[in-house]
Amino acid sequence: MSQHVVADARHLPLSDATVDLVVTSPPYWRKRDYGVDGQLGQETTPAGFVAAIVDCLTEWRRVLTPTGSVFLNVGDGYHRRALAGIPGRIEAAAADTGWLLRNRIIWTKTRGNPDPAKDRLTPRHEYVLHLTPARYHYDLTGYAEQYGRGANPGDVWEIAPERSLSPHLAPFPVELARRAIILGCPRTVCTECGHVAQRITEPSGELDPSRPQARRAMQLAAEAGLTEAHLAAIRATGISDAGKALRTQTGTGRNSAEVQRLAAEAKAALGGYFREFTFGPKRTVGWTDCGHNALRAGRVLDPFSGTGTTGIAATELGRDYVGVDLDPRCHAIASTRSKQPALAA
Repeated sequence: MSQHVVADARHLPLSDATVDLVVTSPPYWRKRDYGVDGQLGQETTPAGFVAAIVDCLTEWRRVLTPTGSVFLNVGDGYHRRALAGIPGRIEAAAADTGWLLRNRIIWTKTRGNPDPAKDRLTPRHEYVLHLTPARYHYDLTGYAEQYGRGANPGDVWEIAPERSLSPHLAPFPVELARRAIILGCPRTVCTECGHVAQRITEPSGELDPSRPQARRAMQLAAEAGLTEAHLAAIRATGISDAGKALRTQTGTGRNSAEVQRLAAEAKAALGGYFREFTFGPKRTVGWTDCGHNALRAGRVLDPFSGTGTTGIAATELGRDYVGVDLDPRCHAIASTRSKQPALAA
């Protein structure tokens, strides 16, 4: 379900604790006057702009659930021929008001607009600040399945910007919003107890074939005719019975004699490559359930929704969406895009 509302990001027409994730990109400081009363981005100083962002964060905290968080896309700008340091100022101000900066993600743009400057390099990156309370929902496993072949993919996102067909100066890409939603917005939430569905995972024997070590490990396993039981035994024993650790075991370990036998056979065939199977990626086998039959989809808010890019990503991922913007022109475009997701992306 998608909603589009004309309102101020600092005064949201939403009840307390009703949003699971905020994903947004405020207007750049002093880049464009949208001609809308009360707009953010036209403050006379960087400090004034940062203060306005902090006011927004205070309001967003009110509408976030206890496990909610914020992905805030911000770019920098120049003030008196020097970088204004907008992202760093926001980070410091957010920390002073109780937020935790969990990640400073670098959005690297694979292309961008021409820059007329002759005495500095053209900016080709922005930041995505992940601001959280002390406890928050985070689905790294789901994200790694899609973007890291099961491993933690890191904090640099290489994504091409999208062209603007609207009054918005530079809408961020659907892909950026999609990544934030996968990481931070729960699949379902119980309306009775607030339980957030969490993945139930188990180790997988699948390795990343792009890694030479993994390819060699899979080759050796195939040549030796190792079974899934052998690989499961390796995961069960880990490296505790290899090398020096073997000489320090007390004989009171949890693994059965059969598991240890299979692990020994596999490690003899694989040599040092057995470690590749020890730390294989996890796979999802289910979701936690509180037992109540009262679930709703996770809910995403974009308080500077512009033309509704975040809403496109939220809908694709099965989440509910609330888009808020002061500009009625953007509201009309966002409403149209939400009905035509295939054309919007």
